[in-house]
Amino acid sequence: MVYLGIGRDEAVLSVDERRWRRDMRSAWLRLAALGILVANLLMGEHGGNLLVHANVVVGYGLATALALGLALTRQGPAWVTGAFTIVDALAVVALFHEHLFGTGDALSHALTTTNLAIAFVLLNHVALRLRPLLVALYAGLVLVGWLLLLFVKIAATGWQDTQSVAVLEADSTLAAAFAFAAFVAFLLLRDHESLLRSALRSERRRLSLSRFFSPDVVSELQRGRVALDLERRMAAVMFVDLRAFTRFAETAPSKDLAELLVEYRIHVTQAVFDWNGTVDKFIGDGVMAVFGQPRPRDDDAERAIRCALQLSQVLTHWKSSRLKEGRTALNAGIGLHLGSVIGGVLESGNHHEFTVLGDAVNVAERLERVAKALDATLVISGEMLDRVPTMATEYPWVWKDDVELEGRAGALRIAYLPRRRVDAHE
Repeated sequence: MVYLGIGRDEAVLSVDERRWRRDMRSAWLRLAALGILVANLLMGEHGGNLLVHANVVVGYGLATALALGLALTRQGPAWVTGAFTIVDALAVVALFHEHLFGTGDALSHALTTTNLAIAFVLLNHVALRLRPLLVALYAGLVLVGWLLLLFVKIAATGWQDTQSVAVLEADSTLAAAFAFAAFVAFLLLRDHESLLRSALRSERRRLSLSRFFSPDVVSELQRGRVALDLERRMAAVMFVDLRAFTRFAETAPSKDLAELLVEYRIHVTQAVFDWNGTVDKFIGDGVMAVFGQPRPRDDDAERAIRCALQLSQVLTHWKSSRLKEGRTALNAGIGLHLGSVIGGVLESGNHHEFTVLGDAVNVAERLERVAKALDATLVISGEMLDRVPTMATEYPWVWKDDVELEGRAGALRIAYLPRRRVDAHE
């Protein structure tokens, strides 16, 4: 009886957008119901009470015109939907009891097939609003009005009349069928409401997770295969930063600044996701990515290095392309380190944030700063590169021992790619 499918983009629509979509659909369906009423009037299926049926058609037509106007202009309070539902129910009751408005005291109650069909058509129409309470309101008013007026008429004509008993039995059976159909629609809509709420939560969570994780990781998170609780793990941390960005931002038009940042972030995010990494955060022109969170893998170090190498090439091409187009282009630096971190989702009221903490984060950030001093595209800790020995010979690394990092005790052995060698390698 009721179509309960969720539209392809239903879950990502706002509350207002969903409301106006349904209001527009409901208004056009009212036109179809109006056509049925008019056909019923023209074919003579009106129990002999032409004037009563004509008044119902005119009243319903005015309500339809108002509903269509409100939907097209996106105006009107939310409660107007309930008002239209009441109009629908009253129209059905009036059609069921056309005889009450006729002359004479004899019980002349002949429920036409078309009038009964209209009751079910409007039940479907109300159900397509996808609100269980509206179905309950419509069905309740129809049943109460239907049976109450029938009892009143029978009481007025006398309960001993055989015709009265027959009419009561016939209408009670039909009313029970209508009530059953309405109850089924109510249950289906309640299940649909629950399903939609679940879909909305799932889609919001997916959209939130997609800011940080690659599609493969998001899929695993949604299936519950990976936990987001704070845990200590080994992970590779990568920091990316643009050179001279602050100076550029001080004088650049806002449009040019936004354009550069958007392109830059797209390149970085795509490279990270290509190697199943996680984007931890954006800080102005800085990007922090992690490999091994929320799920550690044996090849985290190798994937992080290959991602950094790919990104070095991508950003070099990006800079060249912008220069050829006469647009501002900036160099980028990357720092990489592998170590123990604490990672997961932190909840702060309504805000959920994925974060990674630990010494490995600080080292990676400082290596990115070292890249600036060395005019390098990529600086990696020797400890991390030693974990992937095959990578040491693939690129023209320059090794440097006893490198001290700001704010950290102890020296570090590093390997880096001078910018000129990356260009030559290309």
